Amino acid sequence: MARDDKAATVAELTEEFRTSSAAVLTEYRGLTVSQITQLRRSLKGVANYAVVKNTLTKLAARDAGIEGFDALLTGPSAIAFIKGDPVEGAKSLKNFAKENPLLVLKAGYMDGRILDASEIKKLADLESREVLLAKLAGAMKASMSQAVSLFAAPLSQAARTIDALRVKAEADPSVIGGAGVAAASTGIAAAVGDAVAGVELAVEEVAEAVEHAAEKVAEAVEGVFHHDSTSTEADASPESTTESEG
Repeated sequence: MARDDKAATVAELTEEFRTSSAAVLTEYRGLTVSQITQLRRSLKGVANYAVVKNTLTKLAARDAGIEGFDALLTGPSAIAFIKGDPVEGAKSLKNFAKENPLLVLKAGYMDGRILDASEIKKLADLESREVLLAKLAGAMKASMSQAVSLFAAPLSQAARTIDALRVKAEADPSVIGGAGVAAASTGIAAAVGDAVAGVELAVEEVAEAVEHAAEKVAEAVEGVFHHDSTSTEADASPESTTESEG
């Protein structure tokens, strides 16, 4: 490989390391070209799978500020540069390796540290960001529904108490007027009725406001995940051209 080509390859791999949320080092010895193509297809939109030359990858890792990766680069090496949710990428690799045992998950790099094979598998067993965000949205909606009940319960109780007082006052004005003057009791009864209507309206408005807020939260959470997914697909580059064995 010409010096200029080597420099370009190192620069490309360095950028992959820097722009990836995680990188998983694999050994592909024994896999056919067809199987590697199938693996790339299974990772489409999630990770770029590149067969790499070890000597150049060591230089790229150092340029990207990654320590401890050098010793891992032995034998035929290929790296899955994960562009989206690391959990989703790890799951895809683990599932493929389960069906194709010749793919070996050797190690990885994420959040500034080296991961061993067991940690990669544990990562794959976690719930994906999509599932976690969906659970978060559901939990927030449930909490807000509980808030509706907390607000509505005392207001409804007050409405029932006031209405009961109104009914009793209509039958016996003396319970609120003392002297039992009919005209006065009628006015008080009307005021109580207005208060009841006001409380009931307040309960409805609180319920509607909280429900509206819950819907907005759910939409925002779903929007965040959708934005991350579309950004990942847009940023993912075509299959790497740095294919050469170490």
